[in-house]
Amino acid sequence: MLRMDRLVVLCAALLLTACGFHLAGKRPLPPALASVYIDSVRPYQVSEPPVEAALRAGLRRRGAEVAGEQDKARTIIRLSEFKDRREVLSVGSDGKAIEYLLVSSVRYEVISNGRALLPPDALTASRDYSFQPQQVLAKEAEEQRLREYIQSELAELIMLRLEARLARAGDPATPADVVPPAP
Repeated sequence: MLRMDRLVVLCAALLLTACGFHLAGKRPLPPALASVYIDSVRPYQVSEPPVEAALRAGLRRRGAEVAGEQDKARTIIRLSEFKDRREVLSVGSDGKAIEYLLVSSVRYEVISNGRALLPPDALTASRDYSFQPQQVLAKEAEEQRLREYIQSELAELIMLRLEARLARAGDPATPADVVPPAP
């Protein structure tokens, strides 16, 4: 019986690898993303934006070299217009907020070999949560975790769009329908 269980598990593992299944975040990167520079336009921020940190971590986790200088990278991901806000979704009978919506957005473009691989576009992600004044500290921690999750989601969406674009056009070194970068 133990042998049969092992055989079933082995067959399932072989089937999953044969169909191209990869765990989330473990997909192999296209060659154009082997060396990436992340350029974030942040005129009034001193620290690294969370979405940039999440994108950098995601690329490194998947085997990309994140270059420290723009001229050492094959592909440049330019991030700008970072926005975070919190909106009241609903209020209680006492007029105080009981539900909030957290919204984050970022504008990005991807340039490879001097040409825009992905033209400028914006991404937005949001999550809602309930708020109870009796649990202020717990709800502040929940809000922080949700913001981190949103930033990771935005970074993953940028990578997914880039991978889809690379899969459609092949290697960006031979641009088929690549547009010039925005000024």
